[in-house]
Amino acid sequence: MFIFYGRYAAATALLIFLAPAAFSQTAGKRPVDYANALVGTAPLDNPKLIGNAPPAGEQLYSGFTSPGAALPHSATDIGPINANLPLSYQAGVPAPYYYPNPTMVGFSSGERGGPILMPVVGDWTVPPQRTVSFYDKAREHASPGYYSVYLDTFKTGVELTATTWTGLYRITYPDSSQSHLLLDLGWAGGSIEVVGDHTIRGYFARGRNHANTYFVAQFSKPFSAFGTFRQFPPRNGEKGEEGSILGSREVVAGQAKISGPFAGAYLNLTTTAGEQVLVKIAHGTSYEQAEQRLQSEDPGWDFDRVHRQAEDAWAAKLNQIEVEGGSEKEKMLFYSCLQHSFASPRLVAQKGEPFVTRDGTVTTATYDRYNEVPFWDTGRDQIVLLTLLEPKVKTDILHSQLDMARESGYMGTSFHGDNAVFMYLGDWERGLDFDWAGTYEYLRKNATDPAGPRGYLAEYMKNGWISDIIPSGNPSPPYAGGKAGAATTLEYSWDDYAMAIYAKRLGRQADYEMFLKRAQNYRNVFDPSIGFVRGKTEDGKWIAPFDPGEPYYNFMMKEASGWSTLWLVPHDVQGLANLLGGREKFAAKLDEFFSTPYTAKGVCRDCTGLVGEYVQGNQPDQQAAYYYDWAGQPWKTQALVRRILREMYGSDKTGYAFPGMDDQGSTSSWYVMSAMGFYTVDPSSPNYILGSPLFTHTVMHMGNGKTFEMVANHNSEKNIYIQSATLNGKAWNKPWFSHSDIEAGGKLVLNMGPLPNKQWGSDPSAAPPSMSSSN
Repeated sequence: MFIFYGRYAAATALLIFLAPAAFSQTAGKRPVDYANALVGTAPLDNPKLIGNAPPAGEQLYSGFTSPGAALPHSATDIGPINANLPLSYQAGVPAPYYYPNPTMVGFSSGERGGPILMPVVGDWTVPPQRTVSFYDKAREHASPGYYSVYLDTFKTGVELTATTWTGLYRITYPDSSQSHLLLDLGWAGGSIEVVGDHTIRGYFARGRNHANTYFVAQFSKPFSAFGTFRQFPPRNGEKGEEGSILGSREVVAGQAKISGPFAGAYLNLTTTAGEQVLVKIAHGTSYEQAEQRLQSEDPGWDFDRVHRQAEDAWAAKLNQIEVEGGSEKEKMLFYSCLQHSFASPRLVAQKGEPFVTRDGTVTTATYDRYNEVPFWDTGRDQIVLLTLLEPKVKTDILHSQLDMARESGYMGTSFHGDNAVFMYLGDWERGLDFDWAGTYEYLRKNATDPAGPRGYLAEYMKNGWISDIIPSGNPSPPYAGGKAGAATTLEYSWDDYAMAIYAKRLGRQADYEMFLKRAQNYRNVFDPSIGFVRGKTEDGKWIAPFDPGEPYYNFMMKEASGWSTLWLVPHDVQGLANLLGGREKFAAKLDEFFSTPYTAKGVCRDCTGLVGEYVQGNQPDQQAAYYYDWAGQPWKTQALVRRILREMYGSDKTGYAFPGMDDQGSTSSWYVMSAMGFYTVDPSSPNYILGSPLFTHTVMHMGNGKTFEMVANHNSEKNIYIQSATLNGKAWNKPWFSHSDIEAGGKLVLNMGPLPNKQWGSDPSAAPPSMSSSN
């Protein structure tokens, strides 16, 4: 029996373990009550939305989000592990939690590569085999700052909560003289030491600089006995014990210290029914720092207090956006996605704390230091959402990225683009105060130094495009070799347009003209004879044969087909429309894109969440549903956005599915913005492109102290089309608005109806801004 103590715990227990999940309206329900961190952990289950993924022998992608306990941007994320990764074939991404998996392997400690904890009752074995437990999905619960599960095999309950730097576990055991706690450092190993009868500590080396990270774990109950263990991996060509592919193991009772792969310790306990054992753990650059964090943030054993503090921290964030209307499920999805939007970047050190820089030195933070922004992912939408909601945090993120550039010599990049300029220019356009001139020097170095992180930059600067190499024999899609030449040319063109605007704002006229010319380079890989972006060989010839429906990982395209890559011109949507023959032909091409069946022969594990050839599950074309606003047919964007929101998120039997990887808050942020009624097609631009809101009333309390209010009169599942609009009290006939319209506060009122109003927002003069003008 899983027993809780205390008024708050008892109420939580009743909610979690007795009441079935439901979407019914609850009086006084707060945003934090709607958020469910299990959202994003399941895959879609409708074959029409999945295409031909996954490859044989692999699992289908989910959002790979964490359902664990964490604070916004937390350095500590402790969560469940239901995938034994060292004994699993990787499906592209080593995700420790996947909702359909039926057994629990352990619980993370909040630091990548840090200890894995697992309560066990009865016999156990040494990792990587591990002693796992079946668990009941009906008794699994995740809310902001909290996670709980019941391990049926061991009749043991586990609860998790967290502070900024510490993780706290509450384990409710059955009556047993064979209760255990196992703690190990995984396949990369490290060193572990048992200290006294209440503490385990150790260290491990991970990350770019392989600097040691230290941890201290303390236990509320003294252990009656202990020992240590480790694995000896098999040598090349040899097998381990009795032919095991795992090698051999060492288990030593009473030994206090051990090092090596899967180095760990076991603790023996005698427990009574319902007895709770608490564990708290912290990491740091030294044992002293880890212990100091435990003392300052988690000095006692009050699990409920820590849980309340975590919930309050999340409530403060989620309360920034209030919504009315929509269904209970839509609110659950909205606030769950908003929670995931605060997943990255993660805090590295608070002001005044020591940390290890990118060049390996230990220094003291002079501001709240964050880790890298995944620009190819969250750089398309989430970075703007953070600016709207938490500009002070965002300024520290800007500072962090700039200091990392100073430490390494170049501005950070992500994948094959050079998208940091989107964040810096976008925040400048939105009024943040920063060292824009100092930042430009590193952005410019990235864009002009062939020895820097922009791959194939010399070729791009010389030719205006990047070629690809055809391997011997026709590459079978989704061929992973190559330079992603066509897609990278498009990415660099987009980057260069942002660089041009940035240079112009600084008065760097020569740079402005240089980058503006380079921003046209996307045209060099557009083949007008077929109406698609296409790869070239070094001699400038088009690569043939070419099928725009076939996806590639790095050959011509990047994790996408020719259909998806075509739309990767967010800075010049009008220019792309011109290449395709004007607005009517542009709209017809979009119609074809969203209606052509996905019939690829190659299996792209990232290409899920389908509407025709459109892929919501990956970044390259996630902006394309909004392109009808440039085509003079905004009602099609309105219908498409509603369809994507309805079909791609939570449409599976669990209600938790995502169309593909969340990528640290990217796919979540798409949902949050689109559900409110707008999206940042180009995050370096101050413009927001309108879709169709889910809710009748949305109030965004922006981080600058102002409020932006959105009203959708008569909104419903059928009334999805904008009939007319006002912005700040004035008639509005454009399917977009700018940050300047709302930065001092504002109110957008949309009048909705069941049929398209084809006159609203369709005039060429109403189209959103673009680099090019119409022909």
